[in-house]
Amino acid sequence: MSEIAIGQLAPDFEMPTDGGATVALSALKGKSVVLYFYPKDDTSGCTSQAIAFTENIDKFRAHSCEVIGVSKDKVASHDKFKAKYDLDVTLASDFGTEVCEAYGVWVEKSMYGRKYFGIERTTFLIDKNGTIVNIWRKVKVPGHDEAVLKAVQDLV
Repeated sequence: MSEIAIGQLAPDFEMPTDGGATVALSALKGKSVVLYFYPKDDTSGCTSQAIAFTENIDKFRAHSCEVIGVSKDKVASHDKFKAKYDLDVTLASDFGTEVCEAYGVWVEKSMYGRKYFGIERTTFLIDKNGTIVNIWRKVKVPGHDEAVLKAVQDLV
């Protein structure tokens, strides 16, 4: 698998989302997209990140930008997560990890000496033409939403 890079076309995807819908990148042409990958619903960092994006969602939407969170949690988990924290971002389920693999975020991790595969917290900013214009890898949650919002506001 080759490393995904700024300047290349974002891999298209179609995934089921919370609320029984689906989301496809090809259907979002003409809008910019913040595609953020996170490890697991209802864990501390992932919750903080989703809440931060929700708090700024009107500012993202004012710039014709969709915010989509992706994990391998099932749709039912996303529905509970959204309801529990009143989240206003789209949560997509990549249960089979195909999209995570296409974006290079399904990686080997290590915790307490145990190796396993999981999602590396990563955010991609995709412009209205479907080109990747920014990538944040190994995201630290505090302040991340503001950095992404600034990048969206700087898009021409």
